[in-house]
Amino acid sequence: MQRIIDYYYTHASPWAYIGHEAFLALADRREYAVRFRPVSLTTVFAETGGLPLAKRHPVRQAYRLVELQRWRAYRNIPLTLKPAHFPVNPELADRIALAVAVEGGPVAAYSLAVFKALWVDELDIARDSVQRAILERLGLNADATLGQASEKPIVERYMSNQAEAIETGVFGSPSYVLNGEVFWGQDRLDLLDAALAEGRVPFSAP
Repeated sequence: MQRIIDYYYTHASPWAYIGHEAFLALADRREYAVRFRPVSLTTVFAETGGLPLAKRHPVRQAYRLVELQRWRAYRNIPLTLKPAHFPVNPELADRIALAVAVEGGPVAAYSLAVFKALWVDELDIARDSVQRAILERLGLNADATLGQASEKPIVERYMSNQAEAIETGVFGSPSYVLNGEVFWGQDRLDLLDAALAEGRVPFSAP
């Protein structure tokens, strides 16, 4: 079996942010490579029956805020529960992450910076100026990366991620896929770790 974990996520997801560093540390400890696969939840939800936050029942919305506080404390990370620029369209950030990954750049660091921009600093990650500042801080060519993120190959790759996510069984962010087995949510990292340690045959739906 390939020692690769496919990481499906979007930069608008607080759960992806909460689990980001823990997941990457886990993969590194188990000596697995990570394949970064940003996806549009709008597309995934439409195909798999998910609902955007604003359309969920108030009880579910309220519980989400409780869980965010629990996990913020558990992971010991800063997180603003209701940032100024949320909901936000994450597609620019998602496509930039793909462009950075294609060039072999620091995609993990880029995504973490975007997560913090949105969920800590309350910045609008859909703005070119915010993205430019993040890219420059990482020592990347902002003009070239922003341009590449809008070009056909990256746009097509982004669309392919949506189709492959749905085909694989991904329906939310983050999802970690190991040898075809989906682990949905950063609260499944212990189960993913056990699967990596055991090297077992993947579970599948009966």
